[in-house]
Amino acid sequence: MKAIIYVEGSSDKLALEALLNPLIEQKLQEGVTIEIFETPEGDRKASLLTKVPHKAINILMNDPTAVVAAVPDLYPKNKGFPHETYQDLVRGLTSRFEQACQKKGHQPDERINRRFKVFCFKHDLEVLILAAEESLCAQLGVASLGVSWRKPVEDQNQDHPPKYVVEEIYRRHGQKYKGTVDAPLIFRGVSYHQIAERCPQCFGPFVEFLENLQDV
Repeated sequence: MKAIIYVEGSSDKLALEALLNPLIEQKLQEGVTIEIFETPEGDRKASLLTKVPHKAINILMNDPTAVVAAVPDLYPKNKGFPHETYQDLVRGLTSRFEQACQKKGHQPDERINRRFKVFCFKHDLEVLILAAEESLCAQLGVASLGVSWRKPVEDQNQDHPPKYVVEEIYRRHGQKYKGTVDAPLIFRGVSYHQIAERCPQCFGPFVEFLENLQDV
């Protein structure tokens, strides 16, 4: 079985590969391959929302053992199509997937539909960094951060998403945050179970999906 995961950017891909490495290795031993792909440069979110449904139907029609998951950021809202919530993203991407299926000359089929999944980062990848507070402190070389943010971490304001919070933390400590470098380093050795528990709204269901891939 193969799981193909689409995320927006290279920092998302590298961070997930670092955080989920134990799960990816475990699934490989079970005969399940998990591959994570970033969206090409440009307006990555809009590209993911518009192109991945078409990619997904091509993959799923040609490989009955495959499952495809789209994992965009929730921020910024209304990009690609109107949406403000995770549920809006699910409805919008599912609708686009069904439209792509019909354009290929196929009627909606539950056997195909259930192999296309939609998750998201609420509101962006950096929500997972806020959930890894202890490792973030270690990366910055400080005992505590001295900055407050909403908890549960997935409850950050849509107009002030987690990435903004993380960038502010780095500036306060005289450093500059670079997602492709810092995020993977922060997540090495961090328990993905713990992060899923601290992010139960959107990341938790994504982890549960990956853990149960053999049952999809």
